[in-house]
Order: sequence, then C-alpha cells, then structure tokens
Amino acid sequence: MRMTMLAIVVAMAAGMTRAAMADTYKVDPVHSSIVFSIGHLQVNHVYGRFNGASGTIDYDPAAPEKAKLDVQVETKNVDTNVAQRDNDLRSPNFFDAEKFPTIQFKSTSVKPAGEKTLEVTGDLTLHGATRPITVTMTFGGVANDPRMGVRGGFATEFTIKRSDFGMDKMIPMVGDEVKLMVALEGVKQD
Repeated sequence: MRMTMLAIVVAMAAGMTRAAMADTYKVDPVHSSIVFSIGHLQVNHVYGRFNGASGTIDYDPAAPEKAKLDVQVETKNVDTNVAQRDNDLRSPNFFDAEKFPTIQFKSTSVKPAGEKTLEVTGDLTLHGATRPITVTMTFGGVANDPRMGVRGGFATEFTIKRSDFGMDKMIPMVGDEVKLMVALEGVKQD
C-alpha cells in the first residue's frame, strides 16, 4: 500500500513538474522567414531574406517572463534574388560569410508587454560583433496539425544599424539602417 501511494505521489509530482515547464519549439526553417529591407542610393529599398533559420524557443504562456530564444541563420544563405548581389553580400564587403558564418540572437531577459506580446532583450551577434538589442515580439498562438504536429508562432519587426556591427562599407550608397521582419514557426518538442 505504501509503495502504491508513493508511486502515485511521484507520478503526480512528475506530471505537475512537466505542466509547469515551458514548451520547447524547434524552429522550422521551411515555415519561418527572416526578411530585410535596406536603402539603396537614398531613393529606394532593396529587399532580401535569409533562408534556413534554426534554433529553439522555450515558451510557457502562463510564465512568459521565463521564455528563452536562441535563433541562428547562416550568412551564406542571404538571398536577394540577384546572384551577383548575393555574392557581394557574402564577400568581405558585407557579411564576410567565410569569416563570420552565423548571425545569432540569444535572449537574456523577457518581460510581458501585453496580451501575447513580449519585450525580449538579448544579444545579437553579427559580423563578429555582439550587441544587446530589445525587440517587441508577438506570440501568434499554438496550432495542432495532425500532419505537422503542435506548432507555435512568434513574430517581430525591428531596425538595426549595420555600422554598429562593423559593416560600414558603402554607406550612404547602401543604407546604414536595416529593417528586419522575423516570423518564426516552431515545432513543439516532446
């Protein structure tokens, strides 16, 4: 009887611990987007994207302040739909993809900022430089697709100055400010 009662208590405790933990979502590179916009000749904007985002997001709607993000993309995956421009962006003139192969954002703190809205502070590493940034991120919710599993969505838009990361070539012909639009869809991990 004591062993049965102990087994029940342990099982309940394990269930409560599991329920209190954040869900971990693995970024799905097929259903996630990192799009950027940058000025050209101070008269127009060029758009591009980074293909193949990866990483994880830990999120519990009941405790959003405990969220953690660790997202990366390879600089060689820059894509503006113009091969010559993409090769220049991968060169030492801009991203220097051989020397600095990864762009990474890793959160350091999260604060609730409204319903399904988070203020996320973290370290952005780009071109070998790491700088703190704060972004407002929206939690889009969770969907359970019978074919693709449980998925969560997260989105943000923010602007950085590339010169803050040592990428100052060709300013002002190529703008200093870069607007980023990030939409991450993650697959819940068991």
